[in-house]
Amino acid sequence: MPKLEVVAAEPDAWTLLRSAAEDAARAEPSLASLVNAVILSHADMASALSFQIARKMGDAELGAMSIREVCRDAFEADPSIVAAAEADLQAVSERDPAIRSLLQPFLYFKGFQALQAHRVAHWLWTQGRDTLAFHLQSRMSELFQIDIHPAARMGAGLFLDHGTGIVIGETAVVGDEVSMLHGVTLGGTGADRGDRHPKIGKGVLLGAGAKVLGNITVGDYAKVASGSVVLKPVPAGCTVAGVPARLVNCPTEATPARTMDHTLADIVYDFVI
Repeated sequence: MPKLEVVAAEPDAWTLLRSAAEDAARAEPSLASLVNAVILSHADMASALSFQIARKMGDAELGAMSIREVCRDAFEADPSIVAAAEADLQAVSERDPAIRSLLQPFLYFKGFQALQAHRVAHWLWTQGRDTLAFHLQSRMSELFQIDIHPAARMGAGLFLDHGTGIVIGETAVVGDEVSMLHGVTLGGTGADRGDRHPKIGKGVLLGAGAKVLGNITVGDYAKVASGSVVLKPVPAGCTVAGVPARLVNCPTEATPARTMDHTLADIVYDFVI
């Protein structure tokens, strides 16, 4: 009978995060108390994440302990929030060549932290607790310069690179595995109420400063070039660039959000530097 080969399971995000925290505590004793308080003193990702969100978001009006209780309620009611956070951490690890471990995004990256705060605010919104949801949105905007309406629906495995200046409107929907850089706007085109914001498909790459405006769809695995203004739907697997944006490449690469490739097809470069 042939011998079965045993393949070791890949470490999960919590295991990787704890290992990185232990290494950091040894390497930088002056930060050991911080690393211990935020990560090493906790039994699981949910506990550490609730502590970190509360530590960052607490203020004079709503203290850290109160926010932590809200986070715990959210995580217990909807475990997919923590699963999405773990997927977000893995996304940063896969797509950002600047990081050394999961410790950096968890402790320091405002794109990751703002996204996790939004997930709690969105849960509050779905429970009809809109005033507290708006409070967290306002606090998130003050701290991180990232403004995501609590009603906006955000997928898992997202990467908000740098994050500064990202604005996402009330009826926007962002699919799984999307990457977006600083200055991205998913906005409306006027004062009309109702469904008025973009729907971003799975695996889309939104370059720095890209503006996608109106109730339009950006199809799965599309790419929006930096600085573009998109006013019309973008077909799946295509690249758009310009003001206003136009199609410049169909199809584009298979997974632009994962490769983070912001270059355009050679045909676009019709000038000589």
